Amino acid sequence: MKAHNTGWGDSEAKMIMTLRDKGGSETDRKVRVKSLEVEGDGDKGLSIFDEPRDVEGTAFLTYSHIKGNDDQWLYLPALKRVKRISSSNKSGPWMGSEFAYEDLSSFEVEKYDYKFVREDELNGEKVYVVESYPKYDNSGYSKTITWVDQEHFRVHRIEFFDQKGDALKTMNVSDYKLYLDKFWRGHKQVMTNHQTGKSTVVTWSDYQFNTGLDEKDFNKSSLKRAR
Repeated sequence: MKAHNTGWGDSEAKMIMTLRDKGGSETDRKVRVKSLEVEGDGDKGLSIFDEPRDVEGTAFLTYSHIKGNDDQWLYLPALKRVKRISSSNKSGPWMGSEFAYEDLSSFEVEKYDYKFVREDELNGEKVYVVESYPKYDNSGYSKTITWVDQEHFRVHRIEFFDQKGDALKTMNVSDYKLYLDKFWRGHKQVMTNHQTGKSTVVTWSDYQFNTGLDEKDFNKSSLKRAR
């Protein structure tokens, strides 16, 4: 799965993040996302919030790592300061969504132990079902179960279990599109929290690759100037 998603370099995309509460009320957030592939380590990502006004200018930077804890920072324009996300807070909700901070890191093979469960079928596609056990500190999950299609090695579903071993969340990924004749990107992600009844729908658009991003575009000192 990781090998099939190596070599894309850098990318930019837009997303609309729809927060739904238990009663069905919705709030939309418009975000621009920039990503940089890092050779020999995890990827870097920058998310910039454009709407609504109460989160406009908020920026989130993450450095994923193959070993150890990831580095993450959040710029809050109202406070005019960059806040480091402590490794003990990785299970906290990201910007009021059902995604945790640790869900925003790039997938790195070395960060988990694995157990092959079975071959199965999901939405008409043959899939592998695999359990993953986080090896890094302060994960909010005891394990995840992932459904990966056998043809293209794309993730279609992930079930998340809390530290007690209870079902916590399910993420379904759909609307895959192929870029550069090699890289698949799911354009819809639905994260449902079974314990709270809340959900978050992420709709992606305007993917661009090899836009010329480099390390200096992912510097925490530039978070305040992120545009």
